[in-house]
Amino acid sequence: MTHEITLAEATAMINRYATNRETILAPTHQNQDILAISETLPRQAIESLLQVTGCSQMRIYYGMDEGLKVHAILVAVDAAGKNLLPPATAYLNGSEDDGVIIERAIRCPPLCPDDADNPFMNP
Repeated sequence: MTHEITLAEATAMINRYATNRETILAPTHQNQDILAISETLPRQAIESLLQVTGCSQMRIYYGMDEGLKVHAILVAVDAAGKNLLPPATAYLNGSEDDGVIIERAIRCPPLCPDDADNPFMNP
């Protein structure tokens, strides 16, 4: 199975989401940019995830910060579909144990691509 889609399919899906992202929220949560249009991560962050021992896939979870903003959270996954996570104490102890969790992306909005020809940003 291929996971690729056409530019036309991607454009339609992204623009549909951008157009409807506020209306799917309860009125009390609208116009607060709770749902991002996109998030941008540096290549180094993605490569660090893919270099986790046993990583054959990447899983995207969605989480919410204290301000109720939704964020993508990326984790490495092995061939059996198991998350490859660092030990719970790894960050507390400053450990370099295998396992990486990626977040802290550049979120749009507020920092959106400014390319006027970007089909994804012109719903």
